[in-house]
Amino acid sequence: MSEAKQAETTLPDDAPVDLEAELKSSNVQEVLDQLDRELIGLKPVKTRIREIAALLLVDRLRKKFALSSETPTLHMNFTGNPGTGKTTVASRMAEILHRLGYVREGHLVSVTRDDLVGQYIGHTAPKTKEVIKKAMGGVLFIDEAYYLYKPENERDYGAESIEILLQVMENNRDDLVVILAGYKDRMDKFFNSNPGMRSRIAHHVDFPDYSPDELLAIAKLMLAQQNYRFSAEGEKAFSEYIPLRMKMDHFANARSVRNALDRSRLRQANRLFATKGRNLTRNDLITIEAEDIMVSRVFDEADKK
Repeated sequence: MSEAKQAETTLPDDAPVDLEAELKSSNVQEVLDQLDRELIGLKPVKTRIREIAALLLVDRLRKKFALSSETPTLHMNFTGNPGTGKTTVASRMAEILHRLGYVREGHLVSVTRDDLVGQYIGHTAPKTKEVIKKAMGGVLFIDEAYYLYKPENERDYGAESIEILLQVMENNRDDLVVILAGYKDRMDKFFNSNPGMRSRIAHHVDFPDYSPDELLAIAKLMLAQQNYRFSAEGEKAFSEYIPLRMKMDHFANARSVRNALDRSRLRQANRLFATKGRNLTRNDLITIEAEDIMVSRVFDEADKK
């Protein structure tokens, strides 16, 4: 907690406080609104983030009356399939924590096992400590955190990294928030094997897969952000593409949608380049047509089944 916050004048017991005014002055609502704009769906996730924000706002008001309590444990576990918005929500969470004074800087440091664990004796501790140093004052986001623990390999150094993280999560929780992320079943197994880590996690947030309609809305939002749009026929083609792609291997929700749109833009560019002998309009340049989508191998694979 910052010195400025510690130095705040204590209010008398009968002084009224306005929670809405506190929310407005913190500018947290701005971040929550941004989250709504950035991410389609994910209602249970957004609800949980708002609940955490409310907890911290109330804690902030309690401090105005010198109502002592421990700093809330804010380490979190985000579970869900790839492409469901975990990293984006972690970034917005870092902003919320900063605006409410629970971390000094509010930056997000995103890492995986390779950033934390060394390949030989004496290599892991400095790697892990260097990452922690960069993340201090903000949020450390560890994706696929279960890969830190490999009990089947006696020469693995992941356990050393976990021990260092456990110490920092306990002793520096007023200056660093750790968010672990990964598939739910693997994270459950990881916590069962590492009860010390489970005991330090206060908030478990599950990210559901998107529905086909939500993925179509995400696609339209992604295109709009890059000054593209579907034609009516193009939108219909993409709405047919989505459920077919969802049935295929390595589907990654919004990430797979983004990749599909990138390929559609590539096909659109080649289609336009092949249209010689006429000038192009703005409408030509921004529109994704059905033919830019229907040539995808996803439709070929579906026809083979």
